[in-house]
Amino acid sequence: MKTVLVVEDEWAIADWLELMLGENGFHVLLAGNGRQALDILHHETPDVVLTDFMMPFVDGGGLMAAMAEDPRTRSIPVVVMTSLLESAVRERATSYRAVLRKPFREADLLEVLGDVLGGGERAAEPS
Repeated sequence: MKTVLVVEDEWAIADWLELMLGENGFHVLLAGNGRQALDILHHETPDVVLTDFMMPFVDGGGLMAAMAEDPRTRSIPVVVMTSLLESAVRERATSYRAVLRKPFREADLLEVLGDVLGGGERAAEPS
């Protein structure tokens, strides 16, 4: 089972992502902002980080910068969720693997996660 750290400050979106990803065989960790995500990353090593870009405290760009500085987290792939154009994200960060423009469909998210996690495969089938 693959683990996804979801970093999202809008709880309705975070709850939907947790439910949808869980139903698709992922183990989900939740953080409400980049600061909370960094705290989680001190004791957990997810397979992928799915982060909002615009958040309070530590935003997605700050989270990716901190992850890039830490040898334990720099190789964890990051998928950015945002309503911004990718060019705006690229101005603040370069260490992401994919950008999902909000609003996105469940199928698009699952496809991107499959690609980022290798081979376009989905997480293990739920038991």
